[in-house]
Amino acid sequence: MRTLIVSDVHGNWPALEAVLAEPHDAIVCLGDLVGYGPEPAAVVRWARTSRGVSILGNHDRSAAEGTPPGCREEFRWVADAVAPLGRAQLAAEDLAYLAQLPRFASLDFLGAGWACVHASPRDSLYRYVGPSAGEWTLELTGTNAQVLFVGHTHVQFDLMADRTRVINPGSVGQPKDGDPRAAYALVEDGRVSFKRVAYPIEETIRLLRERSVADDAVAFLAALLRTGRTPPDGTDRHR
Repeated sequence: MRTLIVSDVHGNWPALEAVLAEPHDAIVCLGDLVGYGPEPAAVVRWARTSRGVSILGNHDRSAAEGTPPGCREEFRWVADAVAPLGRAQLAAEDLAYLAQLPRFASLDFLGAGWACVHASPRDSLYRYVGPSAGEWTLELTGTNAQVLFVGHTHVQFDLMADRTRVINPGSVGQPKDGDPRAAYALVEDGRVSFKRVAYPIEETIRLLRERSVADDAVAFLAALLRTGRTPPDGTDRHR
C-alpha cells in the first residue's frame, strides 16, 4: 500500500496536481488546504471528493470561521492581501467542509500508534516547532503516538523525540527550505521516504496575477515560490 502524506497545499493547485501524479492508494493531508494560493476552491473540492484523511490547519480555520490565521508576522499582510480571493472562490459547502475538519486523526491503517496533527499536540493549529528533538520531547508530553506526522513549518524533517518518531513532509504549495519543488512524503509497507517534484511555478504566479491579488503580495509570493525561501521583510513589498 502506497500512502501520500501531504501538507500545506495553500491553494496551489498546479503543485498538488504534480504530487498527485505519484501512484498511490491512499492520501493524508495535514492541513492548510487554503491560504496564499490562487486556487483554494479547486484544492478544497479535491479534498472533499478524494476520500482521503484531512485535518484542520490554521488557514483552514481562518477561512471557515473568519478568524485571523495566526501566521508569522512577516506573512500576516500577505495572508490579508490574498484572503479576499478565498472569500470569492469558496462556496458555502467548501467552508462547511473546512469547518468540520478534525484537529487530530489516528492513522491506524498505517500502523498502531500512527497519528497526525497540523502543528503540535500542545497547540494543534498555531505552534511552530522545527527539527529539534528537545523541543519535540516537550511538545509530546501526554501523547502516546509512536509515529506522528506534522506540518505547519513547511520544512521536511524526520526525528526521534523520546519514543516518538516525528515526521514533517514539508509543504506542497509553499516550501521554505530552499528547494522550491513541491514536498511530500510517501509511506510504503511501513517505510517513510521524502519526495520532491517540480511543478509549473510560473503558472501559479500567473494565476495569482489573474486573480487580481495586490502587486506587492504577488511579488512577495513569487519570490518565495521561485526560491523556496522567505524574502527579506519588505524586499518585495514595494515593487
